[in-house]
Amino acid sequence: MDEKTEELRDIFIDVSGEESVTESQSAGRGSLTDSDEASVEERLGETVARMRERYGFRTELDDGALVTLVRGFYAGRDDAALADDLGVDESVVVEARLDLHLLRETDDDAGFDVATFRKRVVGGDTSDDELAAAFDIDAETAAHYRRVVETQQAARQVSHRFTSEFEDALADAGLATRHTSAIRETGLDEATEDIDSLDSDADVSM
Repeated sequence: MDEKTEELRDIFIDVSGEESVTESQSAGRGSLTDSDEASVEERLGETVARMRERYGFRTELDDGALVTLVRGFYAGRDDAALADDLGVDESVVVEARLDLHLLRETDDDAGFDVATFRKRVVGGDTSDDELAAAFDIDAETAAHYRRVVETQQAARQVSHRFTSEFEDALADAGLATRHTSAIRETGLDEATEDIDSLDSDADVSM
């Protein structure tokens, strides 16, 4: 640098105490500032809180843990990894994930007629024991798949509003998210298009 530029640099260092004018101006690609991070946490937390108020969650995880779960889910972490992150059993993660309308493709992996199962769940008051007997499964398995069906129903009734809010908050912050539109409707849901009229009471209110 020439003498004049060097002189100006020395003045800057004396005033600011900084050795470089560029280092603090460039953040790593994909990184968040403290402000961005706070905004993401706030938006995700607000959505979680509204869902808890609306549905009455079954999970005992607090809102902060649920925000961590949401972020991990969209980062592509599986249930076992999320359980390690949160220090809980994997079953706790599955329960919380369904509370949050976060469905996986594997949620409807079943060795029985899922279309008929969903019709029995949606169309009538059938107990888990009755479902277990009808589909030759145990009551615990019947309860799980009933829960998946109920989650699908709840998500559809609000047009997947809450999962869209999660995705928007992360996308607006420039964070990559796993593609989820294809798994919002899983096989248990798609298999029974003939009973879509049961979902005609969709709630579009905010």
